[in-house]
Amino acid sequence: MKKLFIIGGMGAGKSSATRALLDQGLPLIDLDMVGHDILKWEVVKEELAEAFGDDILDEDGEVMRSTLAAKAFKTPADTRKLNRITMPRIEEAYTDKLAEIEASGADAVVVEYSAFKNRESSLAYSADVVIAILAPTDVRIERAVASGFDEDDVRRRIARQITDADRVEAADVVFNNNSTKEELYNKVLDWWNTYNA
Repeated sequence: MKKLFIIGGMGAGKSSATRALLDQGLPLIDLDMVGHDILKWEVVKEELAEAFGDDILDEDGEVMRSTLAAKAFKTPADTRKLNRITMPRIEEAYTDKLAEIEASGADAVVVEYSAFKNRESSLAYSADVVIAILAPTDVRIERAVASGFDEDDVRRRIARQITDADRVEAADVVFNNNSTKEELYNKVLDWWNTYNA
């Protein structure tokens, strides 16, 4: 089963690229959603509350993602603390989902990976293709704010991510998304039809 990883900074257009492949019947593993799912695990909630304080939990004992993010992305050390708790669990859940999809007989799977840093020491070590979606930073900030994010939060998150130059170096395929969603969708579709053939 081919593993197609889609990487790109916040607001770059990963979702539009992913949509083009999902519309061809490919299954998806969205690692952001996997990350949200593991926040419901009791052991993860306990470790996060211990590391960042009980005030990250609501009255039902569930993790409030925005409160956690405000604390976890404050400094690189805090981000590392978050990753030490969450990344092994994300990898475990990802591996389970991958096995499930492979058992279903799928020929390929799309993996959307926002937190990509490099191929060697990440979930992308087993990628068959890494697809980078790029867009100018000001455009990305504008898009993320338009979709409901706070501008300061967006800038902070982008500052913690790798650069587009790093993404280009790690990628097998690169798409510049400085136009419309439709144009990106069609570019990805053309690539898929060629690759699949």
